Amino acid sequence: MKLNHSYKFFILFNIIFALVLIGIEIKADEIINKKVKNLTLELRCMTCQNQSIYDSDAEFSNDIKKIVRSQFIEGKSEKEIKEFLVLRYGEYILFKPLFNYKNLFLWGFPFTLLLIGLIFIVLMARKK
Repeated sequence: MKLNHSYKFFILFNIIFALVLIGIEIKADEIINKKVKNLTLELRCMTCQNQSIYDSDAEFSNDIKKIVRSQFIEGKSEKEIKEFLVLRYGEYILFKPLFNYKNLFLWGFPFTLLLIGLIFIVLMARKK
């Protein structure tokens, strides 16, 4: 009788353990799906006109979603994935350009233009 009771306990323990593992796997899958969604919303589809990868159903977008998902599963960070995609497809794939020395003009031009405009207005006001 004791042996039979032990088997029941062992089977029950295995079932509970399997359910916990399935629950953990489902939760991990949900987290990865959320990360993929957040990142692909920041990426531009190269075949669609100014549409995000997440919103696009193009073959290119589906491939990028698979790449991003596999790299998240490998444990890479969002920054590493963006750098990989920029190396592969260029900065055009990003909706928000990177802040680096190559884009210094792009980020600084509006402020420079504003400063020149303010100087011009001050000089014009002083002449009057």
